[in-house]
Amino acid sequence: MGKAIPASKLITLFESWAPKHLAYEWDNVGLQVGSLNKPVKKVMVTLDVLENVVNEAIEKNVDLIIAHHPLLFEPLKQVDINHPKGRIIEKLLKHNITVYAAHTNLDIVTGGVSDILMKKLNIDKTDVLIKSETEKLIKLIVYVPETHAANVTSALGDAGAGHIGQYSHCSFQSKGVGAFKALEGTNPFIGEKGEIEKVNEIKLETIIKENQLSSLLAVLKDAHPYEEVAYDLIPLLNNGEKIGAGRIGSLKESMSLGDFCEFVKNKFEVPALRVTGDLESKIKKVALLGGSGKGFIHVAKRMGADVYVTGDMTFHEAQDAWQMGLHVIDPGHHVEKFMRESVKFFLEDKITDLDASVQVIVSKENTEPFQFM
Repeated sequence: MGKAIPASKLITLFESWAPKHLAYEWDNVGLQVGSLNKPVKKVMVTLDVLENVVNEAIEKNVDLIIAHHPLLFEPLKQVDINHPKGRIIEKLLKHNITVYAAHTNLDIVTGGVSDILMKKLNIDKTDVLIKSETEKLIKLIVYVPETHAANVTSALGDAGAGHIGQYSHCSFQSKGVGAFKALEGTNPFIGEKGEIEKVNEIKLETIIKENQLSSLLAVLKDAHPYEEVAYDLIPLLNNGEKIGAGRIGSLKESMSLGDFCEFVKNKFEVPALRVTGDLESKIKKVALLGGSGKGFIHVAKRMGADVYVTGDMTFHEAQDAWQMGLHVIDPGHHVEKFMRESVKFFLEDKITDLDASVQVIVSKENTEPFQFM
């Protein structure tokens, strides 16, 4: 029978994908309300933490809410329970519900919000639109008895080690002899205390991302039979993946701007959108930034985009894009809602390997403030 998982462990698993350090400095990600020390049996993923969402969480006995948009973005000067945000905080604390937010870190990370939206548009091969940094890579070298090398190699590969381009589970193995002497107070897996033991071992080498380090070391120690695991970490000069906001890529076939607008409406499940430019124009190269991307129209143009898809476009920025010949499509900010299912699938996949009974659900409440008439 499975058991609850500490919220901190769930968040560690989640941050192996979307670490907090990727978030912009102005952002407020991480713990918002409650405690990460509490046991969790039910998680709810949501785009926003509004009062209707909190009421849903209470009704469904949710322990942890993982949201994209932070509940607490600007510093609070008071918690007035006669106002919506104050009532939300009161309800969360009263019902012992913890809230955690992953915002720009989830936008930026590979497989995050912009990648999710690009896949909706059937654009698989993309580049980063606004580069923040390049992933740092580390070579992990660990010494494993031959009898357990396959298990350790598989555990590390399943957890994301050895991912190079379109290949996973990449490693190199060489044979050798390990030697050690177990001292008093130890409980050696092989050999006797006070005796030098020699063991046929495999030297396993693989590549990991810096942001995977803590989670992969935990996996390594769980899978390795030795009481004390011998491993080396070597920083590499190899370039990892580019990290940054937004994506740019090409449609498989060009289409008119008008047809592309209908395509976007259908794929993003929106009843209407705003667009600039000649609807008969042919477009193929698409730049996209989930959420609010009005500040990056010049980047999209410089990267060669025919059209830029983003939310919260304002009048003057739309004019500027129009005048420079960059088509803009604004389907709204709420299209980021598709992150909910992706986060759910990620957590469910990670939880599968644990001796736990944790349910992950997606909020069914509507948080889109606009109606279209």
